[in-house]
Amino acid sequence: MTEASTTTTTTHLMTINMGPQHPSTHGVLRLLLELDGETITKAVPHVGFLHRGVEKLAEYRTYHQCIPLTDRLDYVAPFSNNLAYALTVEKLLGIEIPERAQHIRVLLCELTRIASHLLWLATHALDIGAMTVFFYCFREREAIYDIFEMVSGARMHTSYIRVGGVSRDLPGGFAERTHKFVMEFPSRLNEYETLLTENPIWKKRTVDVGIISAEDAIDYGLSGPSLRGSGVNWDIRKAEPYSQYDKYQFAVPLGKNGDVYDRYRIRIEEMHQSNGIVQQALNILPKGDYLARIPNVTLPPKEDVETIMESMITHFKLITDGIHPPKGEVYASIEAPKGELGFYLVSDGSSHPYRLKIRPPSFVNLEALPKMIEGRMLPDVVATIGSLDIVLGEIDR
Repeated sequence: MTEASTTTTTTHLMTINMGPQHPSTHGVLRLLLELDGETITKAVPHVGFLHRGVEKLAEYRTYHQCIPLTDRLDYVAPFSNNLAYALTVEKLLGIEIPERAQHIRVLLCELTRIASHLLWLATHALDIGAMTVFFYCFREREAIYDIFEMVSGARMHTSYIRVGGVSRDLPGGFAERTHKFVMEFPSRLNEYETLLTENPIWKKRTVDVGIISAEDAIDYGLSGPSLRGSGVNWDIRKAEPYSQYDKYQFAVPLGKNGDVYDRYRIRIEEMHQSNGIVQQALNILPKGDYLARIPNVTLPPKEDVETIMESMITHFKLITDGIHPPKGEVYASIEAPKGELGFYLVSDGSSHPYRLKIRPPSFVNLEALPKMIEGRMLPDVVATIGSLDIVLGEIDR
């Protein structure tokens, strides 16, 4: 008689680093992944490789000097960053800005949303293997950047929106060039959808991948397309309108399953809606000032600085000494392309912020990544990160 032999199976887990030098992590993100074969059992994001100390730097800048710092947060959406900061300072000061300036802000921020989503779609598709879409998206993105350069003189770090309005009026030919773009863009979007939406390979990589429920999305504090992809109807432009958004007609697209595919469909539809908002802004753009005329807050027009002594003195004092908001603390937020971008400001009455705290959507949305990918296969990490549309400039700050 022989004794039955027993076999003990030992599972060996593997720990690997994905990033910080990896094209699919969209910056210098490092993921520490624990694998059982190719199945992810644990995922831990490591951030901070791009930390510049923006919030601390702001304490040593005047309120106007902080504007270029905001350009470098989500550096593919500079107008949105400028707007969120300007609204916060304007709320602290308790000032109103001209109606024309508000509509200019809306127009440029919606063009920014389209440009941001185009970059997202180009890189997201490339990550999954759809190279043609990458070239098509950059074609339209270049057209938008030409418009940005026409308006501000810069293509990326625009620093165009200022406390009290915008730095200069729209140039001649702007309306015609922008109108040409919004007329052509819907057909371009249809090209992207033809290539991807019903593509069986695309759907195999995105449907039922990176799922997060509506309840979990709310618990994690997600915002933007990452939240609406789970079916949660929350858009700050509708819920808490700013910059005259309540005068615009647009829909808020929602997903059902909260997967990578839903987040893709949300952003495609958002580009359609933003294109419509830009068209409405062109049609209703009123005449008037592009910058509020408020002594000790806004800079006088350049032509006055060159010809009127008092204006030159005011300009010199505002540049060197800055503005002095009253003591207090405020928070203001906007619906940026990636979600809720908010600024919390504390003033001690001096010419520079006493404290500045930024609520970047990418940082909050990234927190939900482990929930989305644990239990999934390794290739799903790439698709899921892409669907969150993170940028490390605002995560690390």
